[in-house]
Amino acid sequence: MALKSFIEVGPDSHFPIQNLPFGIFKPEPTSPPRPGVAIGDYVLDLSTISVSGLFDGPFLSGSDCFLQPNLNKFLALGRPAWKEARATLQNLLSADEAKLRDNPSLREKSLVPMSKVEMLLPIAIGDYTDFFSSMHHARNCGIMFRGPENAINPNWFQLPIAYHGRSSSIVVSGTDIIRPRGQGHPSGNSPPYFGPSRKLDFELEMAAVVGPGNELGKPVDVNEAGDHIFGLVLMNDWSARDIQAWEYVPLGPFLGKSFGTTLSPWIVTLDALEPFACDAPKQDPQPLPYLAEKISKNYDISLEVQIKPAGQEDSCVVTRSNFNHLYWTVTQQLAHHTINGCNLRPGDLLGSGTISGPEPESYGCLLELTWNGQKSLSLNGTTRKFLEDGDEVVFSGCSKGDGYKVGFGTCSGKILPSP
Repeated sequence: MALKSFIEVGPDSHFPIQNLPFGIFKPEPTSPPRPGVAIGDYVLDLSTISVSGLFDGPFLSGSDCFLQPNLNKFLALGRPAWKEARATLQNLLSADEAKLRDNPSLREKSLVPMSKVEMLLPIAIGDYTDFFSSMHHARNCGIMFRGPENAINPNWFQLPIAYHGRSSSIVVSGTDIIRPRGQGHPSGNSPPYFGPSRKLDFELEMAAVVGPGNELGKPVDVNEAGDHIFGLVLMNDWSARDIQAWEYVPLGPFLGKSFGTTLSPWIVTLDALEPFACDAPKQDPQPLPYLAEKISKNYDISLEVQIKPAGQEDSCVVTRSNFNHLYWTVTQQLAHHTINGCNLRPGDLLGSGTISGPEPESYGCLLELTWNGQKSLSLNGTTRKFLEDGDEVVFSGCSKGDGYKVGFGTCSGKILPSP
């Protein structure tokens, strides 16, 4: 018998009872932030549920983790507490359970229409790492900048490549992004160009949210890494390609990436995604033993990017990809991150890197879609090589079950002109 909520949830909703993603919201502009889960068109206020004593299991009874302004304390409790919270909430929201369904005053206090809330970043992000885990993206970039004979460096197939990003400029979906300024490649004997980026791009990514983390000097076993990942979010790691191209040799991305990264507000748990687990791509050569997983899995999550050009009402789909295109799994990424003894902490963020598929219509950024501006993309009668001021980019993602979807909502941002 399929699990069903007493709250009406349409078949196209991203937030049925099978999902219950976690986020942080404000029911009123003056309200303090508090944790919630999405159910249909509502947010269930977990602070109210907690104060009502309905989290009565061994891990959450007496805990104040849902009375916090972010989810970090809850993440630190680990998988047993996450499973207990999910089971409690699924029971509470089910059509057969009377505790909330038949309690009008509790329902009124705890269920807030999603249209009325302000969503915030769900976690306090201490550290943010961005990986480079899509083989198709790595190959396309390599062909563009190094030629087909040296498209992917040999080390890429041995380890999940990454760099440390900037957590202070991570923002929640709906936040405007100001076009960055910086240096670009010089022309001839002229000094470098300086000014607003001329090659502003989106990057279709997802990110893993770290749970308990690990002690300094104690790596996480790759086969236990799943217990350290709470869930996934959509992520747009905006990129100024011209600034990045001039600065990245020899130390990698800096100002071309650190001006803004946008996250979707809802964290979809790995437990909710488990029905959509699928085999990860075969890795050749075999990874070293510390990266060799007993079960190597990805998740079947359909991803879509739309651009709404400045001054237009309608959006245009520019790419359709899937999370299962990643070569390196999120568990391999986390295990590799800690193999040198680096300590991860609750709320740390691990970006996947741009997720591109094998076909041109599945490329995950404009750099690939326009082949670094060599061709134009057609959008509702206008064209783009890179993003212009006023353009809005919207990511969405979901997994399709039998009569329901487990989705992430949207991850959006609009480009404002450089000051």
